[in-house]
Amino acid sequence: MPRFSVIVPAYKLQAHLHACLESVLSQTFESDESPAFDLEVLAVDAGSPDSCGEIIDEFAARDPRVAAVHLPADPADPGQGPGPARNAGLVRATGDYVLFLDGDDTLAPHALRDIADRLKASGDPDVLVFGHARTRWSGGTEHPPVPPHLTESGPASFQLAERPALLRQPSPSWNKAYRREFIEREGLAFPPGRHTDTFWSYATLLAAASLSTLERVCVHHRARRGPAVAHGRHFDLFPQYDRVFDFVDSRPALGSWRPVLARRMADHLAAASADVLTAPGLSARTRSEFFRLARAHYGRHRVPGAAGLRHAGVRFGTYRTYRALRGLRALRARARALATALARPARTAALRLHYRVQRSLPVREDLAVFSAYWNGGYTCGPAAIEAKVRELVPGARTAWITTPEHDATVPTPTRRLRPGGFAYFSALARAKYLVNNVEFDHRLVKRPGQTLLQTHHGTPLKTMGLDLTDRPAAAHGTDFTRLLADADKWDFVLSANRHSTLTGERAFPAAYTTLEYGSPRNDVLLRATAVDAAQVRDRLGIPGRSTVVLYAPTYRDYSRAQHLPLDLERLGRALGPEFFLLTRAHFAYREPLSRTPLPRVLDVTGHPSVEELLLVADALVTDYSSLMFDYANLDRPIVILDDDREAYEAARGTYFDLRGGPPGAVAHTEDELIDIFTTGHWRGSRSAQLRAAFRARFCPYDDGHAADRVVRRVFLGEAGAAPAPRSLPEQRAHATEFAPPALAAPPRR
Repeated sequence: MPRFSVIVPAYKLQAHLHACLESVLSQTFESDESPAFDLEVLAVDAGSPDSCGEIIDEFAARDPRVAAVHLPADPADPGQGPGPARNAGLVRATGDYVLFLDGDDTLAPHALRDIADRLKASGDPDVLVFGHARTRWSGGTEHPPVPPHLTESGPASFQLAERPALLRQPSPSWNKAYRREFIEREGLAFPPGRHTDTFWSYATLLAAASLSTLERVCVHHRARRGPAVAHGRHFDLFPQYDRVFDFVDSRPALGSWRPVLARRMADHLAAASADVLTAPGLSARTRSEFFRLARAHYGRHRVPGAAGLRHAGVRFGTYRTYRALRGLRALRARARALATALARPARTAALRLHYRVQRSLPVREDLAVFSAYWNGGYTCGPAAIEAKVRELVPGARTAWITTPEHDATVPTPTRRLRPGGFAYFSALARAKYLVNNVEFDHRLVKRPGQTLLQTHHGTPLKTMGLDLTDRPAAAHGTDFTRLLADADKWDFVLSANRHSTLTGERAFPAAYTTLEYGSPRNDVLLRATAVDAAQVRDRLGIPGRSTVVLYAPTYRDYSRAQHLPLDLERLGRALGPEFFLLTRAHFAYREPLSRTPLPRVLDVTGHPSVEELLLVADALVTDYSSLMFDYANLDRPIVILDDDREAYEAARGTYFDLRGGPPGAVAHTEDELIDIFTTGHWRGSRSAQLRAAFRARFCPYDDGHAADRVVRRVFLGEAGAAPAPRSLPEQRAHATEFAPPALAAPPRR
């Protein structure tokens, strides 16, 4: 007997059926009792007129776990919904648990293994509810936060009364695993119709004696392109809810759930009403009939406390009334939009006049304005310099340009400025000092008496500035005339090393002064103590003496999607329990490297300080990110994952061949990366030699005092000599002074 029966109905889904079935058959789950037959797939051709039946037969011929089921086409009701196909699969299912998967959906990697583990941990409940993500028909996946009712905290197994939020709407059948004996005992089956999941999901949740949840995404559900409302489809909601209430009435013990279900029905019908109102191709008569039936169901099933326009328009109104109310709300929204549109030019003119007036006023010698990464949080070189200004410059007033979501990162003594506001333009017009690691607002007019310090953000490996003129994929429509105009505003440019100096002056040719002083953003790495690192580890929840590996890839100009060359779950398993993996996506991406909780893997994309992450990492895995130059100061192992060098070089280009002088071991594939760690090569003598040469070349001035030198030169006017490069023994002594306790012995596999 297999552990799982996965039922896959297919109708006119030939373009996606291969991916669906492959996602099931590639699962890594294997039971102790029957390792060869832990899974059966019941692929049901629901009379599809395309090649779904042939595809199913091909899979069945090559894999004994696949059973092909063919249903005859029904000319009177083509595409009659998934219910009959799912029932056909249920009749043939032999697994302990049954799962349903639409023919264009996919199972997430290792989903069955995690489901099996959770079922075992929760004592084989009747129903297990897990998370899902929606895949857009145009590509890309939406990853909403895991709903709180899927939390695994609390009892592993519970009853519905302990977590009634599971009755939310909509509730599909494909985000659950069902114990087959439970389904047979309760005599449950899918009713006919298009909204067959409505009855099934409510009935299974209400009838289950025990429930459990798994807070990870196990299914990727594909949204389908086409009209939101097919003719007559929403009318199927009415008989489905009648079946739900008949089911409740047939079981007196479920009577207390009636008000809850009635409210869920009201929400569902209100949402459907909005679709019916705007759906193209529906006659006024059809729309009116839908509203008449909806109003009748509100009364028949006694919906409690339905209020607001969404419910009132359906509960008390006709189609015409509801349409009128919707029109009134739309008119009100358009009026607000028009008022905003009319006000916008007036505000723009007022801001322009305000900025012109402010530029006529004296420069404030005590005011310094800072920003980083296009008005993001308090970070990088500008943050290190801002802190040092408050420490060394008497009477200095500092302000940080940021959006509200980053307010918490800005120190309390520092004023916060909102981009585009009146205070913002006042500060740009009158501040003596302007500091940024990217370009300022292009509307900035540099005044005599103002000093603009450009810090950049890291040692350049990838090409930048004018060197992108022949690389359109990376330039992304850059206005190079404006780029040079911005560079002409710079008075000083920071440089961490001679490579950065020469590269920067070629890529941004202008009359600024280069300060080859080291990197202020690295001061914290060189001045931190082991106590500081331990405190960060505690805040992140890193267990015990785990060896921490930080994986931080950079942006890919040649691809819209984030480059994901690693199976993080596989990597975590291969490294073993003594390792803890931190993952951080590049700031240009909104999605982390993994939204699915994994053991011994923590996504830290949203952590405000990358310097803190470098401080706690015992090793760094990256590709072409400038983080490698910063991390080299700590004299800890660096591993380069160079799996797409040709594509990256073609799109973006680099200033030198990283393979010719890497900071450590280089892997070209995931398997090579795993081998580097499991054999101990990641921290071997050869890696140490490469790292020392790399550090000597790119970190000659980093000693923990770069920000101090910058402030004394730019803000205090102390024209001291540039720092002398530190010798390699000096670098090594400082880097190892605050190293964490000895790393765990490398695992052997």
